[in-house]
Amino acid sequence: MSKEIEITKQSATFTLHPQLVKDCFELADFPLCKLLLCNDSAYPWFILVPKVDDVTDIYQLDWQQQQQLLNESSMLSELLMQVFGGDKMNVAALGNVVEQLHVHHVVRFKADVSWPKPIWGQQALTPYLAEELERLKAKLLPKLSIILAAL
Repeated sequence: MSKEIEITKQSATFTLHPQLVKDCFELADFPLCKLLLCNDSAYPWFILVPKVDDVTDIYQLDWQQQQQLLNESSMLSELLMQVFGGDKMNVAALGNVVEQLHVHHVVRFKADVSWPKPIWGQQALTPYLAEELERLKAKLLPKLSIILAAL
């Protein structure tokens, strides 16, 4: 059985954690992960969630899944830095509040409200206005679709 078929089989039973559903918009499906956008317009804040049930930490993924997660994370990080022109890419898998494995990708700017501190706990979330969300999607999704088509 190929890895792609195995990943598809796993994703058939996959359920996104309710807190992620509440706090995020689903943007795309990668071979291993769902791509989410956190509903906080203060930062370009994206989350990759491996479509694998009952996993809370990266080491629990099998070796091929770990490599695929790294590939998807690196590709996303590079694309986000190109699209948003940030000063620093923050990547973190915390899981203290939402136990389902998810990896945050936050484009940081030296001028953002929390710089240089971490974004967590600094200020309340600022939800996207509908127009802001559409502009962000128009800026990112066409470039992302080109990359995903090549995978």
